[in-house]
Amino acid sequence: MMNLPNTITVARMVIAPLIGILPFVESPGVRLTAFVLFIAAAVSDYYDGHIARKRNAITDLGRLLDPLADKLLLLATLIPMMTLMAPAESYFGSVINSDDISRFAFVTPLGKVPLPWWVVFLVLAREFIVTVMRKFAVRKGHVISAIGPAKWKTAFQSMWVGAAFFWFAALTYAQAHSWQNHGLWIAFEYINGVFGVVSMIGAVVLTMYSLWLYIRLYKNLNRVSEI
Repeated sequence: MMNLPNTITVARMVIAPLIGILPFVESPGVRLTAFVLFIAAAVSDYYDGHIARKRNAITDLGRLLDPLADKLLLLATLIPMMTLMAPAESYFGSVINSDDISRFAFVTPLGKVPLPWWVVFLVLAREFIVTVMRKFAVRKGHVISAIGPAKWKTAFQSMWVGAAFFWFAALTYAQAHSWQNHGLWIAFEYINGVFGVVSMIGAVVLTMYSLWLYIRLYKNLNRVSEI
């Protein structure tokens, strides 16, 4: 049933590929568009569920589409981040543009911070493991609902991705206008860089913590099923 919440979810799925493609265009306007689309998608992720619960409009289609939309958006954001923010030795084996890799790492007072491969691995592995556990739980007649730390993980992850996407647009614009040595620009890149790194660390910590809680919850459900 295509009600309003499901329509919002489908719209999020439609714009996800654009969010993944636009950061590769060397244009501050296009990269800013990717940032705006990501913010719209992240906000819609909250509101479609809120509207569905408020209007009692939760459907089987919504239960199917919503997690699928979340995974699609996650992949759409990680692909450009993995490419543009990779360490000097890219985990792709080869690099698309070595200048971009050093250019788009977060800048902090302690130096540049790229996106390590193991951060991407942990984020994706956690999503895969939790999805598999939920599928097995449903087969046994149980539903593993979202827990508090998982919601905070999503919030920190959104802040981290938002900081990266805004950085793509801002740095492209700054370099086009030769702002790199301006005092205000240096202050901004430090603020954005620290915000991005802190939110990335928070997302990783909550990723592992929420995974541990989900594993405990799944084990408890198995014990209940065996009684």
